[in-house]
Amino acid sequence: MTLTERLETLPVSKFHYLLLMSAGLGWMFDSMDTGIISFVLPVLMKAWNLSPEQVGTIGSIGLVGMALGAILSGTIADLIGRKKVFASTLIIYSLSTGLCGLSWSFESLLVFRFLVGFGLGGQLPVAVTLVSEFSPAKHRGKFLVLLESFWAIGWLLAALVSYLVIPWLGWQSAFYIGALPALYVFYLWKAIPESPRYLASKGQSAQAEAIVRNIELQSGVQPAADKQGSQPALESPSKIAVTELFSSKFIKRTVFLWLLWFGIVFSYYGIFTWLPSLLALKGFTLTKSFQYVMTMTLAQIPGYFSAAYLVDKIGRKPTLAVYLMGTAISAYFFGQSTDVQSILVLGSLMSFFNLGAWGLVYTYTPELYPTHARATGSGWAAGFGRIGGILAPVVVGVMIGTYQLSSQAVFLMFASVLVLTSLNVIILGEETKGRPMD
Repeated sequence: MTLTERLETLPVSKFHYLLLMSAGLGWMFDSMDTGIISFVLPVLMKAWNLSPEQVGTIGSIGLVGMALGAILSGTIADLIGRKKVFASTLIIYSLSTGLCGLSWSFESLLVFRFLVGFGLGGQLPVAVTLVSEFSPAKHRGKFLVLLESFWAIGWLLAALVSYLVIPWLGWQSAFYIGALPALYVFYLWKAIPESPRYLASKGQSAQAEAIVRNIELQSGVQPAADKQGSQPALESPSKIAVTELFSSKFIKRTVFLWLLWFGIVFSYYGIFTWLPSLLALKGFTLTKSFQYVMTMTLAQIPGYFSAAYLVDKIGRKPTLAVYLMGTAISAYFFGQSTDVQSILVLGSLMSFFNLGAWGLVYTYTPELYPTHARATGSGWAAGFGRIGGILAPVVVGVMIGTYQLSSQAVFLMFASVLVLTSLNVIILGEETKGRPMD
């Protein structure tokens, strides 16, 4: 039995849940830092007299950093390891969030938001790669969607901090709180081991064997090496991972993932970066807008849990297609809504389906590449997707500011993008449920 097979067939144990919690907290802090800017922007619009186009630029510059961070960190993680990149990117985005609180102008905030985005974009594909490489095959989909569910908790924290802190201590205080996750890196370094799949692919078979053996003991399983002797390590690849993404073997998967990421990132960041501001433009006060967004954010949690249940039951492809279509329908009717009840119900449904789809995307992506190219493939897909996130806030700003279009037109545009993204899954997607990762 190979090292890969031993990892794939392990029963779920305390180790796996501890890994999920440890990586999930890092994911939660990612979300909190991302969410804070969404709640700060409406305040800055008034305090700094920003135009809609400038607000869109602030939202987009973080996505520029995320694109570069995802591409570079994914590639580096396949060279030096997942754990090192995970820890270093956490420090980068946390400290940069604190620096945002020191911003003295529109331009200085853009610089700091770029650095925040670089760290955030770098951590996400590496974290999901790390967790996927430890997860047993039968439960991998569930674990990766549950990892993504920590995003909802982070958004709730961001909303709570913004609602309680900004009115009393000013917008800067929310950013200072966002710097605190840097302290978490000390625990993270001790709690999470390096991926044994990565170590074996680099020829470090002794270290990989020791980690797998320890997990087997924690899972109540007799180490396979005790029964069958030493296990063969995964061989180091001869190809460069980046070029392999475009080989005949993987080109269809790469095109599929890049289109998928573009569509879901475009819709998510366009909608949720602008959501408090769009509600304010509908005539609601900032306080009411924050309250409504918090309510909608709560709906993300059952969205994740339902996706986590379905992903290993009926598969990645059908679940993802349905959740993307559900987001499209909810977004269209949300744009038509004017009364509070309809806004809350449709906004909650939009959050339910959209964040459930996000969890499925993070499950799907690392399963389509082998170990030596997994972080690179995930990082490049996420990096290309961030182009959608860069464009979306700017597009919304231009639609509202330059062309004076209504929120109905904005959400019709997002619904159309989501329908096309769902069709991409149906046409180009392939099912990976229960398949070995290598």
